Amino acid sequence: MFNASFKVLLRGAVTALLLVGSLPAVHAQEAKIREALTKRLPNLPAINSVTKTPMNGLYEVRFGETELLYTDAAGDYILQGVLVDLKAKRNLTQERMDQLSAIPFDQLPFKDAFTIKRGNGKRQIAVFEDPNCGFCKRFERDMMNVNDITLHIFLYPILGPDSTLKSKAIWCAKDRGRAFEDWMLNEIPLDTKAVNCDTAALDRNIEFGKKHRISGTPALFFTDGTRVPGAISAAEVEKRLAAIK
Repeated sequence: MFNASFKVLLRGAVTALLLVGSLPAVHAQEAKIREALTKRLPNLPAINSVTKTPMNGLYEVRFGETELLYTDAAGDYILQGVLVDLKAKRNLTQERMDQLSAIPFDQLPFKDAFTIKRGNGKRQIAVFEDPNCGFCKRFERDMMNVNDITLHIFLYPILGPDSTLKSKAIWCAKDRGRAFEDWMLNEIPLDTKAVNCDTAALDRNIEFGKKHRISGTPALFFTDGTRVPGAISAAEVEKRLAAIK
C-alpha cells in the first residue's frame, strides 16, 4: 500500500505531466492564429501574445503595449470591443488593460519629479499633472485633506505650449513644490520668463507617458503598481491607500 505522502506526490507528478503534454497544443494554436492574422492583416503590428479567454473559442491577441483584439481559433474573424463576464459582473477587457498598464512603483523615473510631503509622508502616490488641467487643480485641492503622504509630482504638459511654459517655470523655481501649489491651489501667476535651468526632465516625462499610454491628466500611480486615470476624491485615495498592504 502507498502511504499518503506518496499518493500526494504521485498526483502532483501526474498533473504536471498532463500540463506539459498540453503545452504543444497550446503553442500550436497560438502559432496558427499568429500565422492567420499576419497573413490576412499584413499591416497589423507585431503580435506580442495570444491567450485563450474564458469564453469558449475566443482568443485575446495583444500587440503593442496594451492594444487588444479578439479572434476565433482559426483567425477567421476579429473583434474589437469589451469582453464582459455577465455572471461575475466583471469587465474582463478593462481588467486586462489595467494589468498590462500597471507600472511597478519603483520603476517610475523619480529623478524627473519633485515631491510634496505632508505629515509623516509615509504613504506615497505618484501623479502626472498638467498645470493647465482643471481636473488636476480639483485633485490637488482634494489632496489637501489627505495627510501623512508624499506626492511625487511629474509635470506632464500635454495641453499646449502654455502648459510647457508653466511647467518649465515650476521646474526651474527655487521651491518647486511651493510654486506648484501656489499655482494649482491659488492661481498665483508663474514667472514664465525666468526659466534658466535644464528642463529636459519634462521631455523625458512626455516620452515616458507616450510609452506607457498616459493620455490624460491627472494620472495616479500607487505603490502596489495600480494606476488610476483621472481625478478621484480624497475619500477614494484614502480607500486605495488603506487597501495597500
